Amino acid sequence: MATAILRESTIMKIHYGTALAAVALVAVHVLMRLTSGGFAASLEYETVLANYRFLPYALMLEIILVLLSIHGFNGLRVILLELRQGPRYEKAVSYGCLAAMFALIAYGSRTIIMTNMGMV
Repeated sequence: MATAILRESTIMKIHYGTALAAVALVAVHVLMRLTSGGFAASLEYETVLANYRFLPYALMLEIILVLLSIHGFNGLRVILLELRQGPRYEKAVSYGCLAAMFALIAYGSRTIIMTNMGMV
């Protein structure tokens, strides 16, 4: 989401869109936890593994991971850009947040994929 690639207004529209989509999907996620035999039971190890191995649920978790990563790192980028300005600083912050976002998504995706495939 480097500002050199996208205009700031477009980046903020993405920020708002990811917030709305994340709220909706996290609400579905929480409702699924509450309606599947109680919240405490949904946190048991075997239940968590079963959830990750259920492909539609694993895909929803992946989408939530991507949405929250984009939203969170863009929010951090905005906060850091408010602290200080300058072309080099802004570029470093934008690319740094982008790299951190991709790293988090890669690690989270690895966890979801490995668990879904039974490697855990």
